[in-house]
Amino acid sequence: MPRDAGKNESHNMKTGDISGNEVIIPEDADPDLINTDLAPLKDQHWGAYNVFAFWMSDVHSVGGYVTAGALFALGLTAWQVLLALLLGITIVYFLCNLVSLPSQRTATPFPVVCRAVFGIQGAKIPAIIRGVIAVAWYGIQTYLASHALVVLMVKLVPSWAPYADTGSYGFLGLSVLGYIAFAILWVLQALVFWRGMESIRKFIDFAGPAVYVVMFALAVYLVYKAGWSNISFSLADFKLSGWAAFSVFCAGIATVVSYFSGPMLNFGDISRYSRSQNAVKRGNFLGLPINFLVFSLLVVITASATVPVYGRLITDPIETIAQLDSTVAIALGALTLMIATIGINIVANFIAPAFDFSNVAPSKISWRTGGMIAAVGSIFLTPWNLYNSPEVIHYTLDTLASFIGPLFGVLISYFYIVNKKPVDVSALFNSSPEGTYHYRNGFNVNAVIATVIGALMSLLTILVPPLHPAATYTCFIGAGVAAGVLVALERLSPSLPQQKDSVSA
Repeated sequence: MPRDAGKNESHNMKTGDISGNEVIIPEDADPDLINTDLAPLKDQHWGAYNVFAFWMSDVHSVGGYVTAGALFALGLTAWQVLLALLLGITIVYFLCNLVSLPSQRTATPFPVVCRAVFGIQGAKIPAIIRGVIAVAWYGIQTYLASHALVVLMVKLVPSWAPYADTGSYGFLGLSVLGYIAFAILWVLQALVFWRGMESIRKFIDFAGPAVYVVMFALAVYLVYKAGWSNISFSLADFKLSGWAAFSVFCAGIATVVSYFSGPMLNFGDISRYSRSQNAVKRGNFLGLPINFLVFSLLVVITASATVPVYGRLITDPIETIAQLDSTVAIALGALTLMIATIGINIVANFIAPAFDFSNVAPSKISWRTGGMIAAVGSIFLTPWNLYNSPEVIHYTLDTLASFIGPLFGVLISYFYIVNKKPVDVSALFNSSPEGTYHYRNGFNVNAVIATVIGALMSLLTILVPPLHPAATYTCFIGAGVAAGVLVALERLSPSLPQQKDSVSA
């Protein structure tokens, strides 16, 4: 397995411009493969709480609540939704631990670690794929956060309500007020991101606990107003039983994994800052199974309480907050949800493409430039059209997961099955044909083929009508197929170089 960043090699020291930390620049590093954003960190100082805070914001974002709420529309009862959420997040927990190790041990981000698998040039393929997916998610999360701002604006200035109506004042599926709110949130996120990684860490350390307080308060208020005896946990409009219930239940588990597949794939961008793998595991355990249990209970209780209080099921927390009688409460709730969503959007969907796009051309694209490319690109996707109904939500998740799954399968099978040797950190930045990760003209053809086949098999479930029932499982299908193909190809025609056992990367 990869080991801690190579400390026995001779390096020049430079200061990274995203974290304030010094970075390690190998003496033979190719300038076209490295910059201070991609280089191994000299000091890894994040603890378990920082990882925990990351997941707090991610889980308790508006997108998290909307996605979980969408499971009710599938015909599941409240307890079935709860169990599906917990089983799904347990899978995410174990997968995050696996994918985090190479980056934590080498102190390098996700796209750099990919060079060991795909080759120093081939790694641009997963970087671009993950970057484009992050652009989509960045837009979606920005839209969801802006929706909270629209609610707040209309509550504070009722005369603006007509401008929030897409039918009367709308363009391309979004109202005039929606565009204004989206622009405000877009700018605010860019400002936080531009200040660098330490500022981002401090931001999410605050945002995570803050949203906890708000959602707890909302749940307590609704339960108090409804009365516990009046709350029913049978919320579905229709009740499934037998095999139909089981199949939908499994689909719910897959939906949870698909939702977290993006930050799960590039979790190395976070784990590279952690002082130890134990800190990563502790943070993941607190932030995923434990934190998600609380989240799941809040989702079920809050959604269930809306029925007796408001006469209908409301699964969107923003809409729930909008129903409150107090303007102050609405303002505090909406602002908190906005802050939490901004925090996780920056970490999960700004940082990822920043590293990914920087990896494509390190000498020309900095971390900040890469992030801004993603931010600008997200506008043109009209993300509000990608997450505006339970059906569209599931379609969006399935499509994005069909590309993430194969990448994950290739990475995991490489590090844990195909090649268990340490990662040669200096070789990650070496373009020499004799370099460990040069492979064939800089590409590990086997890894590329496995990724393409895995993605095609996943997309078939979405594009071919008879295969639609399997579309929910695109992440699993893609990962399994890609992993199997890579292992088979490496046995038939090994492409892996002979690594030096002395390298302890």
